[in-house]
Amino acid sequence: MTEQKERLRSLYQSYLDACNEHDFDRMTTFYASTIRINDAPTPAENVTRQFVPLVRAFPDWRWKVRSQLVDDDLIALHFSVTGTHLGDFRGIAATGRRVSTSEFTVYRVEDCKFTDVWDLTDFDTVMDQIRQNPTDGRNDP
Repeated sequence: MTEQKERLRSLYQSYLDACNEHDFDRMTTFYASTIRINDAPTPAENVTRQFVPLVRAFPDWRWKVRSQLVDDDLIALHFSVTGTHLGDFRGIAATGRRVSTSEFTVYRVEDCKFTDVWDLTDFDTVMDQIRQNPTDGRNDP
């Protein structure tokens, strides 16, 4: 593995640790001052705000890397994401249900900062899992 790839893998692991600890202040240090999220320029301090309602609803929300590719200045990831629905989420009160879904994300890195992020999380599956009837046998993802 080249030195550049190892540096980007290490950078991303540090970021993932901050994400899984829900350490929003530390997460922000990985972003360029203006970062493009799905091509929309966003101030770095606004990026972590999107996670607040998510971790309020799923306090144990965790990302686990299933696949990671590093190419030049890009890091591409496929995650398994899990959490327990213990707070209001998109108008649905806590159900106590465990959820699991997939997420795909690509980061562009410049000067050890994320400058672009393209992300797709399957929140339809999360919503299906928290809406399901607890007696239908599909509660354990």
